[in-house]
Amino acid sequence: MNLTAARDVLETIKKHNRIIIFRHFRPDGDAIGSTKGLQRILQLSFPEKEIILQNCDFSDYLAFLGDEEALRDDAFYADALGIVVDTATAARISNQKFTLCKELVKIDHHIDVEAYGDHNWVEEERSSSSEMIAAFYDAFRDELKIDVEAATAIYVGMVTDSGRFRFRSVSGDTMRLAGMLLDLGVDTDHLYANLYMKEFEEFQFQGYVLNHIKITENGVAYLYIDNATKEKYGLSYEQASACVSYMDSIKNSLIWIAFIDAGNGTDIRVRLRSRFVTVNELAANYEGGGHACASGATVHSKKQMMELVAEADKLLGAYKKENEGWL
Repeated sequence: MNLTAARDVLETIKKHNRIIIFRHFRPDGDAIGSTKGLQRILQLSFPEKEIILQNCDFSDYLAFLGDEEALRDDAFYADALGIVVDTATAARISNQKFTLCKELVKIDHHIDVEAYGDHNWVEEERSSSSEMIAAFYDAFRDELKIDVEAATAIYVGMVTDSGRFRFRSVSGDTMRLAGMLLDLGVDTDHLYANLYMKEFEEFQFQGYVLNHIKITENGVAYLYIDNATKEKYGLSYEQASACVSYMDSIKNSLIWIAFIDAGNGTDIRVRLRSRFVTVNELAANYEGGGHACASGATVHSKKQMMELVAEADKLLGAYKKENEGWL
């Protein structure tokens, strides 16, 4: 843990009476879990301070973690400390009013491509930003407080961003911090029911996915979900995007890609995943980025979609030729 950077964040927090927490747009479990967990820790630790979340979009899938505050007017941000969590670049911050804050902190676990904060605490080796928030509490537990509400939010972020603790970024420290949160009383039965129970239509959609996956010559698995398919199965964008996980266990397929129509007539969102093969540079060629084996991107036509698939196939072919021990 970078204790110097984490300590700098804590001392910066102490100097401000109003703290506004931000995350990236189209939030996932880590974005919501880390920000809600941090908010609760700071509310418990510094009850005299005003600490709120200010974001422009939300997640129905994670609504069980609680409501969020309505957006405030511009003047509200003027004297505040802004803390942006789980967001690699300023362009991806959900609420662009973060620029109005007096001072800005960045806390993130993605590849550090943009140091947009006045204070930047980035640990790329962490499995999630939620893990960083857990470590933040653990390192300064003589000054910070936590409860089961904060622990639950943070644990959700750790579980979802680590693929239930299966990804290569999971370390012994990840598991020790998860254990610390569980010891605080996280109700895993309730949590996993909310995360993984599905409507019947989603199971029907899963059958559709399994019947429509395509495989390239070198083993890239891919699938395109258009608006008509989403409507047929009554799926939100989030629910449709979950189809990328249905392709993660195909033997010899080390890259799998879900293309989801964004519904705005111009964009097709890309969920890009891999085993062993680094794909974030490929994602960067298509308005995206992320982790070595889990990235996002955007294409604007089926032609461009197939160009990305072709590049992924070439990348996978080269990897298989030069490496052994893959499945």
